[in-house]
Amino acid sequence: MAENDNAHELEFDTADAGASTTFPMQCSALRKNGHVVIKGRPCKIVDMSTSKTGKHGHAKVHLIAIDIFTGKKLEDLSPSTHNMDVPHVFRKEYQLLDIADDGFMSLMNDDGDTKDDVRVPDGEVGEKINRLFKAEEKDTNVIILSAMGEEAAVEAKEAPK
Repeated sequence: MAENDNAHELEFDTADAGASTTFPMQCSALRKNGHVVIKGRPCKIVDMSTSKTGKHGHAKVHLIAIDIFTGKKLEDLSPSTHNMDVPHVFRKEYQLLDIADDGFMSLMNDDGDTKDDVRVPDGEVGEKINRLFKAEEKDTNVIILSAMGEEAAVEAKEAPK
């Protein structure tokens, strides 16, 4: 047996400073408009229903959710007593300083720290960011949503004077 045969068994997922990106919650405690992880993706629950099964079966929870980053619809069916992962979702507002030629935004938070690793998104939000910042030359604030190690700009608005 070669030395590297077992190397793949020793890989562990790591998180920042021991902080978990998700926390467990019993299916029956999940609520519409809340968040849940389906197929490894952070989602917002748009619809849910509980069905009772036969005499000795467990109630099942049917979840319909939208991926908070891709907008893709995902579904899940789980026993109501099972735990599901719920992502820690953060919304943070940044002031837009500049948009680089490669589409990355230069953002600043309240503490004056800058962040340069989020692109202007495609679609409506990206168009709004470009319109406010470039065309109308307004002071623009961008709201960044982050969950499970992913980030995206989800909203833009004119900064209050």
